[in-house]
Amino acid sequence: MMTGGAKLRGFAQIVAVMACIAGAAPALAQGTSLSFAGLNAVRGQPVEVRSDSLQVDNSTGETVFSGNAVLGQGDMRLAAQTIKVVYAPGDNARIRRLEASGGVTLVTAQEAAEAASAVYDIDAGTVRMSGSVILTQGPNVLSGDRLTVNLRSGQGSLEGRVRTIIQTDR
Repeated sequence: MMTGGAKLRGFAQIVAVMACIAGAAPALAQGTSLSFAGLNAVRGQPVEVRSDSLQVDNSTGETVFSGNAVLGQGDMRLAAQTIKVVYAPGDNARIRRLEASGGVTLVTAQEAAEAASAVYDIDAGTVRMSGSVILTQGPNVLSGDRLTVNLRSGQGSLEGRVRTIIQTDR
C-alpha cells in the first residue's frame, strides 16, 4: 500500500512525463512527415539505371533491370535486386510506374527508406512500400509493415506494427 508521500511522488512523476510529452508535441509534429518531397524535386531530370542484366519486352512496354539494380534521377536513388520500369502505352519515353523488389532502398536529399518491395506510380503520384519498412528523416526513424505516400497531396500513412523514434531538442 502506498503512503500519501509515495502517492504524491508518483503523481508528480506522471505530471512531469506528461509535461515533457506536451512540450515535445510541437517538435513531434515538425519532426516527421510522410511526404517524400524529394521525389517531386527530381521530376523531369534524366534517369540513369545500372544493373547486372536487362530484359526488354517491347510488346508490353516493360523493362526489367535485375541484379544490383540502381536507378538514379537527380538526388534520388532507388536500389534493389530487381527494378521493373513500365512505360506509357505507345510512349517509351514516359515512365508510368517503377516496381522494385528484393531489398529496396529509396534515398532522396531529405530522407531514406528501406523495404522488401516498392511501387512508385508516377501517373497516380503515389509511392507504396511494404515489408519491414524503415523510414529515416534526419535523426527520426519510423518503421512499420506498409508505407503509402501521396506525393501530390503530401499525405502519407504508415501501418502495421508502427514504431516511431523522434529526437527532440532539449
